[in-house]
Amino acid sequence: MPDLKDDIKTISGISDKRAALYKKIGIETVGGLTAHYPRGYTDFTSPVEINRAEVGEYAAIRAVATKRLTPYLGRVAVYKILLTDESGAIICTFFNSEYSYNRVIINREYIFYGKIGGNVLQKEIINPLFINPEDKNKLTPKYRLTAGLTNNIVSADIRAALSALKNAEYPELPEWIKESHSLIDVKSAVEKIHFPACAADCAAAKRSLVFREMLVLQLGLAIIRGRNRKLTGAAMQSRDIRAFYGNLPFEPTRAQLRAVDECIADMKKRVPMNRLLQGDVGSGKTMVAAALAYNACLNGFQTALMVPTEILANQHYKTLGEFLSPLGVKVVLLTGGLAAAEKKQIRAEIANGEAMVVVGTHTLIQKGTKFNALGLVATDEQHRFGVGQRSELISKGNNPHTLVISATPIPRTLGLIIYGDLDISLLDEMPKGRLPVKTYGVGTSYRERLYKFIVKHVNEGKQAYIVCPLIEENPAAEKASAVKYYGELRETWLRGIPAGLLHGRMKQIEKDKIMELFKAGEIKVLVSTTVIEVGVDVPNAVIMLIENAEQFGLSQLHQLRGRVGRGNEQSYCILVTDSDSPYTKARIDTMTRTCDGFEIASEDLKLRGPGNFFGQEQHGLPVLKIADMSEDEQIPEETRRLAKMITDDDPELTSCGNAKLRELVTELFKKSSEYGYN
Repeated sequence: MPDLKDDIKTISGISDKRAALYKKIGIETVGGLTAHYPRGYTDFTSPVEINRAEVGEYAAIRAVATKRLTPYLGRVAVYKILLTDESGAIICTFFNSEYSYNRVIINREYIFYGKIGGNVLQKEIINPLFINPEDKNKLTPKYRLTAGLTNNIVSADIRAALSALKNAEYPELPEWIKESHSLIDVKSAVEKIHFPACAADCAAAKRSLVFREMLVLQLGLAIIRGRNRKLTGAAMQSRDIRAFYGNLPFEPTRAQLRAVDECIADMKKRVPMNRLLQGDVGSGKTMVAAALAYNACLNGFQTALMVPTEILANQHYKTLGEFLSPLGVKVVLLTGGLAAAEKKQIRAEIANGEAMVVVGTHTLIQKGTKFNALGLVATDEQHRFGVGQRSELISKGNNPHTLVISATPIPRTLGLIIYGDLDISLLDEMPKGRLPVKTYGVGTSYRERLYKFIVKHVNEGKQAYIVCPLIEENPAAEKASAVKYYGELRETWLRGIPAGLLHGRMKQIEKDKIMELFKAGEIKVLVSTTVIEVGVDVPNAVIMLIENAEQFGLSQLHQLRGRVGRGNEQSYCILVTDSDSPYTKARIDTMTRTCDGFEIASEDLKLRGPGNFFGQEQHGLPVLKIADMSEDEQIPEETRRLAKMITDDDPELTSCGNAKLRELVTELFKKSSEYGYN
């Protein structure tokens, strides 16, 4: 009898070749196969009469296969069958599928499901799925597939796996949790999620599996949070920071002042501040971080700001220097791109306390970097760091205060998971004089007009970005595509116009030089890949042209758009794509409708799901099999409260009563070694 952890090939019918196909979608064990939950269902439960099926919509119809029509065997083979019911007739059309055509038996009744085509006078149902009306399972699962795996193959393999596992033990939640939250057993839930007899069965199974997965995730994160709730060695006093505000070249917004006050109040407490500073692109988060660093300095403590890229590190280093250096605060930059001698000198200044504010990349967490009195740790674009990396930086101080900075707006449902116990400071105001960026979606036929638009603004003294897509599957293509595009424009529309090229495969010194020239206004048009997504602040740039916009996620498009509109001039974002996919249209429509980052993030979560919202490598969360935080706020909130109650009594789940929960947490987090559950 196979076990959940056994190789998938122990299931009858799964060959080496098919196992290799399953491996492509991350399935290698029997348990992994049964946890390959449906992404939806084909619903045969409510068939309509033929005359009520609407053209252009998907529908189920119950009809008799009355007559085979003569096939058309051209380049595309077309097979047709006449279907009838008491209300009328419809043509069933199969393209290139003689197998499906021959499966339909004449004079037998079926339930067909598919898209209704044709017109009111002659309707057509195209490439339908069909079942016998007597079949018990009228909700048939639809699975995520790869080339070589069909829905029928996966469904049959899962049915075989469930049959083979009929006596196996599934890891369950404690009985008191199942009873108090009306959950069904995992084994029953898994069977019903794949092969539900009715919609109610499906709903009950899904709720139980989602609740279980969410609770285990919440417990794991609660353990991590609990480890950070020790007394701080950096409790601070109230200090007069009016000199900081007096040195600013602008007037802070009310939201910025409020955020600074909230954070300083936290920094005076005996437990470490654990606060999220969230604000849309251009809302002034760096100023808030600088104010807190100044407050820490006045209390005798150092600040470390860790960022994901050297471009962003350089940007913050210069900005913080402008804010703090006139006040006598030494700000230093520590990145991997520095020469060994420079690194040694800067590390010495950090260790002896001469450097009070340290900006850097992952270099900050290396063993050679030691702080004299680290009191404040800030991470920018923090979802790009794993939990372990943040913990390493925090460990360089005596439980310092933590500020998490994010320009990636996160919907409340996902925020409950990632930032469940963080206090939140929200920058919901833009600096005075900022105008919303006008955004347009156009096809490639507009390209000539777009280039004229760019040239017009350049001649008026403005600057522009042109972004080419980053093709992650083939890193070499990033450089080639940008170089080719840049070369063509230099020979045509940008002839005589100072232009520059920027991409991620350039050496850091080359990238820095190009960015400095662009910031200085010597380069008027910058052709770039997404390396300019963060860390670039050029108020004179007023046009963002994004080629192949269909290749970018919503949040990424919004981040790119945030590179313009940073001055007082009207700015424009133009999204170029010929894609007519519904997914692309939904993204373009959202971008043209709103500049609100939180609304965009909510739409992005709905379109892509939490598993792809950041990407596993970025947010560090374990991969969830069934929970979808874009659908339901109730279960994340319910499981968060339950996890808190359990871990308040047993912070590490070490009691006998919580042994099952501990095992489930370890299993879920085992691929995220940075969480330390081994």
